[in-house]
Amino acid sequence: MNEKYLSQQADDYIAIEKIIGYMSANRSSRLTVDQTAENGHVSKYHSDQLFKRWAGISLRRFFHFLTVEHARRKLVESRSLPDTSPEVGRLDSSRLHDSYVTFDVMTHEAFKQTGSGLKMEYGFHSTPFGMCFLVRTERGIVHLGFVENNDRTVVLNRFQRHWPIAFFAENPIDTGFLVNRIFSTDHHHGACSFHLLLKGTGFQVSVWQALLTIPMGNMVCYENIAADIAHPKSVRAVANAVAANPVAYLIPCHRVIAKSGQIHQYRWGAVRKKAILGWEAAKIELNGT
Repeated sequence: MNEKYLSQQADDYIAIEKIIGYMSANRSSRLTVDQTAENGHVSKYHSDQLFKRWAGISLRRFFHFLTVEHARRKLVESRSLPDTSPEVGRLDSSRLHDSYVTFDVMTHEAFKQTGSGLKMEYGFHSTPFGMCFLVRTERGIVHLGFVENNDRTVVLNRFQRHWPIAFFAENPIDTGFLVNRIFSTDHHHGACSFHLLLKGTGFQVSVWQALLTIPMGNMVCYENIAADIAHPKSVRAVANAVAANPVAYLIPCHRVIAKSGQIHQYRWGAVRKKAILGWEAAKIELNGT
């Protein structure tokens, strides 16, 4: 995978997002696939070509993966997984599209003591889900998020406020290399490994740790996560921790949905969450896993 491919994927996502958003806003109107495609200002034929280029499947098949019925089935299946205990970096050999993720944790107190010497390198890059903003240090990836409205200045300033005494430098070469690996669909050489540097409370870290155990193509609800970390009554706190996830996609908070099967509440937009889940389901189906 190269930058040209990711740039094409990002361009396609602009139209994909409009179609998913329209379908989501009008899901009670019994829209046909043709009507949905036409709202995106493309014919049924061209919309299928668009989705096949972006996700590998037709528009109709893609939206099957976003139905409440499909989501509820995945919620049931997730409870029958052989191991859902929060183990950092757990990776089953059948999970072809997941990455081996480990992390270190920096407490707020530690950051106050050492943060002034921390060099953060950042870059903005194309992905299959629009432009992203990635920040890394020598100790690992600190942040990965998506950019709304292509407003890079707002995103950078907002992030810098969370790390006020760190040193920032733009480094699109190294961050671009990481983005290429994160969103690669080429697994001839096995899954990639990534190391993160996270800043959060013990509770937040336990939630993020649990998220790493959700295989690609599966979904769980907030209640499942609360039970898995032995805090069954802390569903709202779990939801807040999921929303505070600083590393999108690698820590797959997008795989947590409402127990009703509704897909919403995502830090980077509910439509983008649906796009990621549908895209992942398509990759799983195409590879027969």
